[in-house]
Amino acid sequence: MKTLDSLTSYELLQHQRLHDIQSDGALLEHKRSGARIILLSNDDENKVFTIGFRTPPTDNTGLTHILEHAVLCGSRKFPAKDSFVELSKGSLNTFLNAMTFADKTIYPVASRNDQDFHNLMDVYMDAVLHPNIHQEEAIFLQEGWNYNLESADAELKYNGVVYNEMKGAFSSPERVVYRSVLNSLFPDTIYSLESGGHPDDIPNLQYQELLAYHSKYYHPSNSYIYLYGSMDMEEKLKWLDETYLGHYDRADAASNIMLQAPFHRRAEAVTSYSIGGGESEENRSYLTYNAVIGTSLDAELAIAFQVLHYALLGSQGAPLRQSILDQGIAKEVYGTYQSRIYQPVFSIVAKGSNQSDRDLFVDTITNVLNELVSKGIDRDSLLAGISFYEFQYREADFGRYPKGLSYALQVLGSWLYNDHAPFVHLESHHIFERLKEKMDKGYFEGLIERYLIRNTHASVVAVVPEKGLGAKNEQKLKARLQSYRDQLNPDELQQLVDRTKALKAYQNEPSTKEQSATIPLLSREDLDPQSPKLGLELDRLDDTSILYHKLFTNGIGYLRLCFDLNKVPQDLLAYAGILEGAIGSVNTERFSYHQLANRINIHTGGIHTSIEAYGSAKQVNGYKAVFEFQAKVLYSQLSSAFELIQEMILSSNFDDTKRLYELIAQLKSSEQRKLISSGHLAARERALSYHSAVYAFRDRVGGISHYRLLEHLESHFDEEKDALIHRLKELAGYIFRPENLLVSYTAEQEGLASVKPLAAAFKEKLYHHPVQRVLVEFTPQLRNEGFKTSSEVQYAAQTGNFIDKGYPYTGSLRVLKMILSYDYLWNQIRVKGGAYGCMTGFQRDGNSYMVSYRDPNLARTYEVYAQIPDYLRGFKASDQEMTRYIIGAIRELEPANSPAAASANSLVLYLCDYDDDDLQRERDEVLNTTAEDVAGLAPLVESVLELGSKCTVGNEDSVEAQRHLFGEVLPLFEK
Repeated sequence: MKTLDSLTSYELLQHQRLHDIQSDGALLEHKRSGARIILLSNDDENKVFTIGFRTPPTDNTGLTHILEHAVLCGSRKFPAKDSFVELSKGSLNTFLNAMTFADKTIYPVASRNDQDFHNLMDVYMDAVLHPNIHQEEAIFLQEGWNYNLESADAELKYNGVVYNEMKGAFSSPERVVYRSVLNSLFPDTIYSLESGGHPDDIPNLQYQELLAYHSKYYHPSNSYIYLYGSMDMEEKLKWLDETYLGHYDRADAASNIMLQAPFHRRAEAVTSYSIGGGESEENRSYLTYNAVIGTSLDAELAIAFQVLHYALLGSQGAPLRQSILDQGIAKEVYGTYQSRIYQPVFSIVAKGSNQSDRDLFVDTITNVLNELVSKGIDRDSLLAGISFYEFQYREADFGRYPKGLSYALQVLGSWLYNDHAPFVHLESHHIFERLKEKMDKGYFEGLIERYLIRNTHASVVAVVPEKGLGAKNEQKLKARLQSYRDQLNPDELQQLVDRTKALKAYQNEPSTKEQSATIPLLSREDLDPQSPKLGLELDRLDDTSILYHKLFTNGIGYLRLCFDLNKVPQDLLAYAGILEGAIGSVNTERFSYHQLANRINIHTGGIHTSIEAYGSAKQVNGYKAVFEFQAKVLYSQLSSAFELIQEMILSSNFDDTKRLYELIAQLKSSEQRKLISSGHLAARERALSYHSAVYAFRDRVGGISHYRLLEHLESHFDEEKDALIHRLKELAGYIFRPENLLVSYTAEQEGLASVKPLAAAFKEKLYHHPVQRVLVEFTPQLRNEGFKTSSEVQYAAQTGNFIDKGYPYTGSLRVLKMILSYDYLWNQIRVKGGAYGCMTGFQRDGNSYMVSYRDPNLARTYEVYAQIPDYLRGFKASDQEMTRYIIGAIRELEPANSPAAASANSLVLYLCDYDDDDLQRERDEVLNTTAEDVAGLAPLVESVLELGSKCTVGNEDSVEAQRHLFGEVLPLFEK
């Protein structure tokens, strides 16, 4: 980092080398405004900027959440109505979002392009400090909540993006559990308040309250600014001072977060969540045991409790998890460690339980913990936990999050609560070494005794199902609105009608060309016309393909062993998802499943399984389906990964019926949670399965059909167990064969040499007995289902395939996706309709979709989809507007952030039969797309829609009331 001595506007408070993350760290304060700044200077080209504010909620109205949405709807310098959308369309960002937490709100951006990065910083700084919300109440009404009254005799309703988002959020029982736990532990602090907003309380928020809060808390004196990566830090700081910070004097926002005083005795609470009218309440409760664990300023305690989470609950067969299962208390047991608040919380959760087992639940926990303190925790479990988290720490792969953003969240984990302690969680190597030294000296047992046994700042919370609770709440809401309506005279009713019309008029009026032009934009010349090369090298081992990806991986090898599933008999194929969930979670010849989990985490960075299916870009309705083992290891441990996978494949014991039933129940519980939390994916995948062979496969092994099979097996386990065991064994023999194997390995040059001989030895041990190979045939069936749930919102999907109708794939469809996602569908479904979001995609195999997310509407949404071709026929755009769409489309073709993600992308493209020439042609088509090309895609979209393939997952009353939209209406969950 260059010297910062010339920056007279700032005071340098700390400066240190952060060896663990290879960065120079600096803490500064802006002298005039009091803004706090962290710099992490390094050679990472993926630069990150974040401005955040400490934002303590004052009630449950969701003020901080609504404000997070509202400030990105135009500002003084960038008055376009939705600056966030304009940036999403026309930026090369690698991350662009805003996030509301329980005690802070942050606005992070990231980009590899220097000019783009500066543009993002400028728009976000102006947005948070000078938003248009102070001049335009319609922003509050649109993003927060509004009274919707179409005419004087129409039904009065609430609408608003955040309002509907949180109706969807609280339709998830896990969200109800999370909120109930915090309420039980922090009754006197902000953590008892719902920063996202509770749907019952959001309509109590007033516009002037929002403005007053912004003026008080969105001030540089209350800000936390963070810069990360390879950049001229001095230049960025000067710009921040001259353009923004230097215009503010210090102010006191009084936003300090207070600690909850410890309890004298453990708290108890019971609350309810809604299930469908036809669902059973038996075995549907959540029992939780929760304890406050120090503060987030204690980095060693935080890592130690992550290790304890693994040792007690996280791994298969962990003692606390297994004991609760053995007692028959729950179908699924898991733990959480919430560390992103001032006072972290450790929770033990029993899902699929009954309230009547509450005492047994608590007694079991107490007995197991006392025994562990008395006899000691299994040493391998502690070592595996330490090794697992140390590997993650060293790898620093945070998935879709840029590395710098994850470090920003770690910084805020201490900085928000102590201005002088920003780097507490960034230097952890020495902590792992200390924990290894302490684990044989009773350290972890002492933590259990202090924080989980004797700690009275704890709670036991039961969240129980209630049939029709959602319908009852909906009736209360209607009564509330009717009561309000009855108080209005005709003139006041007309005022509501007029306000509804005025909001629609605001929403219908686009930003002017002059307003849109203020959003900074790169030129097409800034875009690299050359597509990044996949960098794959293909080798052969007899009839087995080995794919090498030479990338810098910092000594970590990424191994994928893929087994072809395309010729597995259809009667067995449905059980592949169960085999994937069971393998690695049952005893093997040499290890119990608990020992196996520990061995995996001691010797590797993790071994995971998945079933994937990839549509062919060259063969109509063709696809490649694979059973994958994914391992990440230090180069020296590659042989351990092969040995452990071999152990799982060849000697898994499926004969233990007790264990098999536990796994079936856990898989069902897990799949149920996914279907509730990701209703848009469930609806999309199901609709695609009606007409697509690849999605029919995915539905059979991991979608709604798979869930139905799990429901049946759990309910009829005694009758089905023998056949199930036989099928799993037979299936393993069909899949794990040398002729099915493909090997993918990512490493630097020195890490590649050992993979081929290890793969050769591995192949020899696989199943070789003769089997009959059968090609699975697919028969389309347009079922058009409406699935009823207790959710208060809908997820409405419509799908089709343009290649089936003779239209070729073109890169211009990526530009079309940007136009629909951020213009037409954004405005129609989100802005005007009040849904939280809407997604669309046109895939290389022709499969296409539109799906809404947390949508208050249903029939209207399908009408919006139907009007897309007409919208496209009238589509016109200037060169500048087309440039914006093209930049956004190119962004999605840019390489991934991490070596693991980059190699995974290359493997997917290989399996889809898509090579460097295809990628270059697609990129050329994107870059050369014109407005006329987009308008010319109207018939292609029409061909997708005319199939009429629809599926909705949504509120049972809404789906039932509009059953004419569907061929079949049925509950999503039978029991």
